This record gives sequence, C-alpha cells and structure tokens, in this order.
Amino acid sequence: MILVTGATGTIGSGVVRLLAERGGKVRALTRDPSRMRAPEGAAVEVARGDYLDLASVDAALGGVEAVFLVGVLGPDDAERDRALVARALAAGVGRIVKLSAIGTGESGLGRVGTWHLPGERAVRDSGVQWTVLRPSSFASNTLSWAGAVRAGEPVPNMTGDGRQGVVDPRDVSAVAAEALLSARHAGRTYTLTGPETLSVPDQAAVLAEVLGRPVGTEDLAPDRARTRMSEWGMDAEYVEGVSAGNAFVRRGGNDVVTEEVRQVLGRAPRSYREWARDHREAFADG
Repeated sequence: MILVTGATGTIGSGVVRLLAERGGKVRALTRDPSRMRAPEGAAVEVARGDYLDLASVDAALGGVEAVFLVGVLGPDDAERDRALVARALAAGVGRIVKLSAIGTGESGLGRVGTWHLPGERAVRDSGVQWTVLRPSSFASNTLSWAGAVRAGEPVPNMTGDGRQGVVDPRDVSAVAAEALLSARHAGRTYTLTGPETLSVPDQAAVLAEVLGRPVGTEDLAPDRARTRMSEWGMDAEYVEGVSAGNAFVRRGGNDVVTEEVRQVLGRAPRSYREWARDHREAFADG
C-alpha cells in the first residue's frame, strides 16, 4: 500500500493516477474527498485527512509501506513537515519520497530556500529508504495567466528575463511514482527540470504560437510585485519569501537544466510547448 498525500494537488493527483495504472494499491489522502478523481476501475482508497489533525494522518498510515510526502506549504509549516515524517516512521513505513523545491538550501534564496530543509533533513535522517525531489518551476504555474490571456491582457512578469528549467508536472509525478515503486532511487536527491530554460516572456511567446494570438507580458518591479501578491491574499512573510525567490530568478540563479528526468524515466522531459499544446483549452476563448 502506498499513501499519497496532497492527492488532489497538481503532483499528487498525477502520482495517484500513475500508480493506479500500474496496478498498485494506493491510498489517497485529501482534506476534501469530493475533489478526488481516481481513475475509473482503479484500486484507490480515498482517506479524509488534514495535516493539522494528526489522528487522521495516523489512520491513513495504517498498513502503508511507502509514502509520497507533500508537506511544507510556507514559512510556518516546517514542524508540520517533520511531524509527518515522524508519524510515517511510527507507522512502520519503509520508503518516503518527499516533494521539495529546486534551490532548497541556496543562500541566495533567503528564507524561502530554507522552507523545505527541515523536512528534507527529517527524511534523510529517517533510517528508511528515501528520495527527495526538487522540481523547478512548474509549467502549470502559467494556468494563472488564463484569465488575462482570454481577456487579451498582458500576463504578470515578476522575474524579468530570468530563465528557469520549466518542468511539466506530469514528469514530476512520473519520477515520484518510479521512486515510490523502486529501491534503486533510494538515497537520491533529484533536481527535476524541463529540457531548456525559459523566461516568462519566452513562455508567453510559446503560448502565443500555440494559441495563434498575441500574449503580452507586464514587467512588475519588485515593489509592485509585492503589492500585487498582497492583493492576491498572500500574507507578509509569504510575500517576502516569494519576492526573494523572484529576485534569485532575475539574477539567473535558477537558470538550470539537469538530465535527471531522463535518467529516471529513460526519455527526454516534456517541453513547455508540449504542455501548452496539451492545455490550450484552458486559455481558449469562451
């Protein structure tokens, strides 16, 4: 039995689907089971649970051999991440795959670069088989542009000409599934990227080609970007963390491409263009 936390999220939902397609026994942990869309006919158990309700987590861990851990959500959640690892160990779990983030531990990222460190350390010190995944910027982050694109408005650019190894979340899910199923990935930290680095204007240009209409960008200076994020409802500490990450990207700190998706999956990673083609309906008019 494999427990997938964050099972209705971008990566977790893909992990559930891939494991189910391969005939694995999967338990999907989610705060809202009504949002769970398991593959038809798949042997997926859906468990209601919340990281703030450790009794529900303990119940979901019963009989589980491996866990996909999607824990840390922001600057105040490090203890929650460690608690999830401790709960998994107490339940006798023998393999943990943790979803982290590219740049974790980089001093240039400021505090945001430390958010995943306690969870990573807990996993590495666990004494069980572990794998840490550090994906780059998700291609699916540009879904937040959909409203602006449909309205013909420019999309926000908070990272200037800084380039990132934009990764298709489907590839991240596929690597996670492999790590959950195979001991050969134990003790590895994988930095997962797409096949090339792209700036926000680069992504907008690709999306424009796929859609057949212009997609402009609006370059937001750091102060204006902070204001915009506050308007979106982010608290002050989260805004500062994201701002530090944006500055890191602007300076070229995340201009990184690795071969680790290929090494794990035996194929090239998907490009942003492939992702955009497969999700063009999200940006379509009407």
